[in-house]
Amino acid sequence: MNKHGRSRWSGKKVMFGVLIMGLCITAYVAGPPLYWHISESISSSTHYSCPSCPCDCSNDKPLDTFPQGVNVSTFTDCMEHDLGVSEGEERNFTALLTEELKQMEGETLENQRRADMALLEAKKMASSYQKEADKCTSGMGTCEEAREKAEIALEAQRQITAMWELRARHQGWKQQLIQV
Repeated sequence: MNKHGRSRWSGKKVMFGVLIMGLCITAYVAGPPLYWHISESISSSTHYSCPSCPCDCSNDKPLDTFPQGVNVSTFTDCMEHDLGVSEGEERNFTALLTEELKQMEGETLENQRRADMALLEAKKMASSYQKEADKCTSGMGTCEEAREKAEIALEAQRQITAMWELRARHQGWKQQLIQV
């Protein structure tokens, strides 16, 4: 015990507890990203890429028919390496690729046009809804003003009625209930 009545170890225990809490918070914050980074690096190191496949450049298939999902660059590689391919076949292949690119560009432009029209229609509808909301807001303001004026007029009528009733009472009038 020291002169203040505390144990000398209590300060060290508190510091140790704070240190452990800080390490836990750091592990909580940095743990998940670190885990995913390490697991990705381990999984990528376990997969081996296969060696490149040899190119089958047989000329028994026409160049204008490509199966769905086949990479066209493999065919161009074959043509570069095969000296037996004539310039006419290369031109035909280039023309086919150009035609396909033009067709894809046309489809893209058509899709863009449709998207632009849909966006324009959405803007028109939003503008229409905004105009309706503005009309409602304006109508609410007008109704509120009329209500306030009616309250003021009602209060003025009540004051006038109270004044006339007071005069009538001074003149000797007494309110009598009529029973039916």
